[in-house]
Amino acid sequence: MTIVFRILRLIALSLWVGGLVFFISVARVAFTTLNAESAGLVVRGSLLSLHHLGMACGLVYLVFTLLLVATQRDTHPVRGVELLLVAVMLVITAYSQYSIIPQMEAYRISVGGDITTAPANAPARVNFEHLHRVSERLESAILLQGLVLLGMACFQRRNDHNRFA
Repeated sequence: MTIVFRILRLIALSLWVGGLVFFISVARVAFTTLNAESAGLVVRGSLLSLHHLGMACGLVYLVFTLLLVATQRDTHPVRGVELLLVAVMLVITAYSQYSIIPQMEAYRISVGGDITTAPANAPARVNFEHLHRVSERLESAILLQGLVLLGMACFQRRNDHNRFA
């Protein structure tokens, strides 16, 4: 069962990280081909879906990591670090989903739906742009942590192989 748990963890993490990388492409394409309001709606909808995917994948990763630890066949010393990184990724994702995005949406709606039509110094636009920068940094942090976890998975596999050699 240990190998099945490892495979399911890797699939979940790969889906989450892959979704983040794909989201970058979606955002770029949306803002280069659509007007700002439409692009914002596409990116917002994509991010909301990505967050749901990320939270589901994060929970799958946590469950199967805990099952690996519970089997006591896989007591790799970095399991605690993995659990911490995924927990932080989940907290950041939830914070973005349930705090940042709703606030940005409220500011967008308050100026009539297209934030770019508001004057550059309008409080709603200033706050929206600040939250947008925060959102970008948070998503970047999640992606970086996910890449670290994928790298750790590769390192563990190499160590596992050496252990049996």
